[in-house]
Amino acid sequence: MDYVIQTEQLTKRFGTFTAVNAISFAVTRGEVFGFLGANGAGKTTALKMLTGLLTPSSGRATVAGFDVWRQPEAVKRRIGYMSQRFSLYEDLTVRENIRLYGGIYGLKRAAIRVKTADLLERLDIGAYADQLVAGLPLGWRQKLAFSVALLHEPRIVFLDEPTSGVDPLTRRQFWDLIYEAAHAGVTLMITTHYMDEAEYCDRVSIMVDGKIEALDTPRNMKAAFGAEDMDEVFRLLARATATND
Repeated sequence: MDYVIQTEQLTKRFGTFTAVNAISFAVTRGEVFGFLGANGAGKTTALKMLTGLLTPSSGRATVAGFDVWRQPEAVKRRIGYMSQRFSLYEDLTVRENIRLYGGIYGLKRAAIRVKTADLLERLDIGAYADQLVAGLPLGWRQKLAFSVALLHEPRIVFLDEPTSGVDPLTRRQFWDLIYEAAHAGVTLMITTHYMDEAEYCDRVSIMVDGKIEALDTPRNMKAAFGAEDMDEVFRLLARATATND
């Protein structure tokens, strides 16, 4: 298998508290992988380790073939990242944001010029290229942020609640962009609180209290729990874990 993310017993402790407890999984090239869990389940901490922002306490993980412990800078150069909370500078224009991130990702000026023109045309926002991002509708900002995360042609893009706060139609359009990237061979690892979006993923993992309690396709997971949808699966898992505790 062409694995682009692999973890083995990946663990992160903060003093006596274990935020991520020995998780193991692998993600293949071009896969849309849902990384789910309630607030405080440990998924954000796990993402920070996989993106080279946090050093693991134990275990191992490789992203795009590089060890997150020993080669975090190499990992950062080969991934894209988008968050609902912070992805674009709202006090910069559309064009300025593209140029800024192109520079951050290490692209040369000539490449940035070409990619800027291509992105503006593809998103059909050339007329707004010199407008502040703060003035764009939220849906447009999300599409722009996702496209910027792909600017340097990364093998993997991490999406941290990218559709939070947008309307259902915009969410559906955003998922069209996700599928387009996946079909081009990009691996996408996405966190979301919308359980209907879990249905769109190739596979889903669900973290509870720092551990991965379930990992499978949405169809198999619903069948295993006798659930009608992923929201019911999520509630059953949380309830079972609380009962066991």
